[in-house]
Amino acid sequence: MEILNRADRASQFAPFDALKGFREALSKKERIIIPKAELTEDRKEELDRILCQIQPGDMITIVYFHEGVHEKITGLVSKFSKTSRSLSVVNTTISFDDIMDIQGNFMDW
Repeated sequence: MEILNRADRASQFAPFDALKGFREALSKKERIIIPKAELTEDRKEELDRILCQIQPGDMITIVYFHEGVHEKITGLVSKFSKTSRSLSVVNTTISFDDIMDIQGNFMDW
């Protein structure tokens, strides 16, 4: 009779996932995909004015469109580029064209 060490013995009781990645694929399918909301020209101009005030280090909350859903993130602006028309909140890079709303303590109104 062979004696198993603890690690080998524990591995025989590890859960078995016959279809690796299947659960993750199902959870992605469960998301409700919505079309991107079109902003009015007035709202686009207002967002442009707000974007002109943002600088790295500002704390913001931003609502943006990503892969069929509206996401919301709060954090410090780590990068801001007018030439590439994008900003990064911590490690998330967001295109200006995907921004739906911005709030923060940088606003002068």
